[in-house]
Amino acid sequence: MNAPLKPQNALLSSTGTTVFTVMSALAVQHGAINLGQGFPDYEGPEPVIRAAAEALMDGRNQYPPLTGVPELREAVAAANRRFYGLEIDPLAEVVVTSGATEALTACLMAVLNPGDECVLIEPLYDTYLPVVRMLGAVPKLVRLTPPKWELPRAELAAAFGPKTKAILLNSPMNPAGKVFTAAELAFVADLVQRHGAYAICDEVYEHLTFDGWSHIPLMTLPGMRERCMRIGSAGKTFSLTGWKVGYITADRSIAPNIAKAHQLLTFTTPPNLQRGVAVGLVLDDSYFNGLSTTLQAKRDRLAAGLSALGFGVLEARGSYFVTADFRPLGFAGDDVAFCRHITEAAKVTAIPVSAFYDGADAPNHYARFAFCKGDAVLDEALARLAAWKASRAEGVRAAG
Repeated sequence: MNAPLKPQNALLSSTGTTVFTVMSALAVQHGAINLGQGFPDYEGPEPVIRAAAEALMDGRNQYPPLTGVPELREAVAAANRRFYGLEIDPLAEVVVTSGATEALTACLMAVLNPGDECVLIEPLYDTYLPVVRMLGAVPKLVRLTPPKWELPRAELAAAFGPKTKAILLNSPMNPAGKVFTAAELAFVADLVQRHGAYAICDEVYEHLTFDGWSHIPLMTLPGMRERCMRIGSAGKTFSLTGWKVGYITADRSIAPNIAKAHQLLTFTTPPNLQRGVAVGLVLDDSYFNGLSTTLQAKRDRLAAGLSALGFGVLEARGSYFVTADFRPLGFAGDDVAFCRHITEAAKVTAIPVSAFYDGADAPNHYARFAFCKGDAVLDEALARLAAWKASRAEGVRAAG
């Protein structure tokens, strides 16, 4: 008689389907406009796409180098110099990955041992915690709270200790839209240096900042170059999320371990897409300025519309997202119930902000809306929400 199968991986088995998958499926089911998932509904720059298409036809479709094609590694190094004044060796300090999510995993794998502690800041992207735990490391959570998302310095300092190996820092921050200030970054850098730790820097929204705010890589601060792993994303920078091309800038003392982790995860990334991204990174300033200007206008369009409907809209200094407090609308349930309700009743989908927290007592009256959509889509979403609000008011009057 065969024995029953033994249990599968406990962490993965206990990890539920992500809220993004759940809400996107619900959006399809109800024919809703999906402002939940952060992907543009328009194409990226034509020269980048054309370069990738042409690269398929020139006979270079076999395995590219493990750390990336020379053109892209050189373009990443040049972009570091151009935008941030960082001098990077493209041969020894750049690793190309199959997306920023893989880049995050590879960086965490490169430095964390079982039992090490890793500081994470809530709200956080949903892959951070599972990967840290899969590596046997111990997450130490520090919470930012809306509406101002201020860095709680005493709590952050208390999270660092003798076992701290790394901090994972996301700026500009999803979902908060926060751009960490120079003073906040200096405080983080001091903690990292005093504890002999590393910093994994999720900077995928580096070129998506608004209202005169500028992204400052932690790597540019004194004493931080050899401690930082800086992650960029072609998906966010060129509105090509399906390409899954990420790139890591790291000191030559760390990059070999990152490359070994990358070898175990995906080994390499499609060479034609890499070569397309290399063209993108050397586009002139008008592209990068236009990217932030265009997205700022979309942010303003959606934020103004939500405010006019009565939402309490929080400031967003960067990223693809605005966070809105729905309590002024008189909805009685929590954020999960609200996002499900508007998907079904208004045919507009958002993401509950509590999904970005792991601990108890997470903020549960905010919804995250993505504004990286065409203007007509944003306008239609607002019109649907307005109709939903009017029908609710009519229902209240009828009941009264």
